[in-house]
Amino acid sequence: MLRAFSTAATGMDAQQTMVDTIANNLANVNTNGFKTSTVNFQDLLYVKLREAGREVASGITAPSGLEVGSGVRLASTNKIFTVGEFQNTGNDLHIAIQGDGFLQVTLPNGDLRYTRDGALQMDANGQLVTASGFVVSPTITIPQDFQTVDIAADGTVSVETSSGNQAVGNIELYRFQNPSGLSSEAGNLYRETEASGSATSGTPGEDGYGSILSKYLEKSNVQMVSELVNLIQAQRGYEINSRCIRVGDNMLQQLNTLVR
Repeated sequence: MLRAFSTAATGMDAQQTMVDTIANNLANVNTNGFKTSTVNFQDLLYVKLREAGREVASGITAPSGLEVGSGVRLASTNKIFTVGEFQNTGNDLHIAIQGDGFLQVTLPNGDLRYTRDGALQMDANGQLVTASGFVVSPTITIPQDFQTVDIAADGTVSVETSSGNQAVGNIELYRFQNPSGLSSEAGNLYRETEASGSATSGTPGEDGYGSILSKYLEKSNVQMVSELVNLIQAQRGYEINSRCIRVGDNMLQQLNTLVR
C-alpha cells in the first residue's frame, strides 16, 4: 500500500479537528467571556532512507539526506486570552475585567473554578453568584434593604441603604502563570491544573491585575472574519489530502492495468 494513504489520512483527521475547533469558536461568538481556541500541529516521524553527510562515493558525502514524512498530528489547542469587546448593560451587578485576572467561584461540592463571565446576580440569600448559581469567592452578601449597588474599579462593593452607604465586600481577581494550561469546563468555567500553576489573588487595578468595569460585560474575543478564513483553509486542506488518496488509488489502478 502506498504510504500516501496513511499520510493523507492523518492530514484529513487533523483538518477535521481544526474544523471542529473553529465551529466551537463560532458557536460561542456571543458567549460572555469566551476565549477563542487555536490548534497546533506537529509533523510525525520520518523514514530515513539516507542520512545527510553519508558517504555516497569515495571521498564524496551527500549534502542532504533522503527522508519521507509520515504525516501530521495534533499537538495541542491553545486558548487566546486577549480581552474581548465590552458591552454596556446598565446592570449594577454586571462587571467586566479590563486586563488580566479571573473571578473565583465555589461549586456546590466546594471545588474552586475560575471565570471571566461577569454576569453576576443575587441568590435567595443575597450572595453574589454567577448566571449558573455558583457563589463568587470570597463571598459577598448584599443586605435585604439595599437600594443601589456600586462596584468600584478596585473591586469594592458598596450598597446604599436607608441607613446610608456601606461597603459589604471586595471582589478579588486571580491570575495564573500559564493561563493556557487551564482546563476548560462547561458554564464558562476553567479549572486549575499543574500546567497552569496555582492561582494567585490580588486587588483589581494593582500589581498587574485588571481593573473592574461596572455595568459592563466582556463579550467573546472570537474574530468572525479570522475564523471564517481559517475555516476555508481547513476545508481546502481536507480536500487536498483527500485528493492525495484519490491520486494514490489511481496509481494503484495503473499498476493493476500493467499487470494485466
